[in-house]
Amino acid sequence: MHDIESYLKTQYNLIQHSRAIILGFCQTMSADDFVNENNSFGLGGSIRNLLVHVANAYEFWILNNALNKNNTNTAYSTMNTVSEIENLYLTIDGGIMEFIDQYKSTVFETMDLNIDRVDHDVSPLELFTHVTTHEFHHKGQILSLSRHLGYTPIDSDIIRF
Repeated sequence: MHDIESYLKTQYNLIQHSRAIILGFCQTMSADDFVNENNSFGLGGSIRNLLVHVANAYEFWILNNALNKNNTNTAYSTMNTVSEIENLYLTIDGGIMEFIDQYKSTVFETMDLNIDRVDHDVSPLELFTHVTTHEFHHKGQILSLSRHLGYTPIDSDIIRF
């Protein structure tokens, strides 16, 4: 039987693999399409903005709140290439590994997070699940937006045939 640490690290490795497929797909887009804002999609509606928004969620919940780091959210306008976003996610990846290491023995216990002066009792597992499912939600939007831009979306599922 595997321990929770190896489960979470394996789970995150699968997420990283899926993300790498998306980022590779984004490398095939024109620079203009990558940052093109479509108001039909939230958060400024560009593929770049959605990728940065996902990173911001990791920064907010994991780095700032769970690990008590003082990270500022990355501004969309500071990320203009897929390579810059890949580098941003390297920081996120390191933070997730630190988070798993710090909370592996208390992953099911609640912790008190104070967000905007309101206390929230959540477990590390809930935080991990929140940010990773959030990423997959926006991954779907990225693929849909790519279709609006004239691209054929790729299969970026964890299990692919």
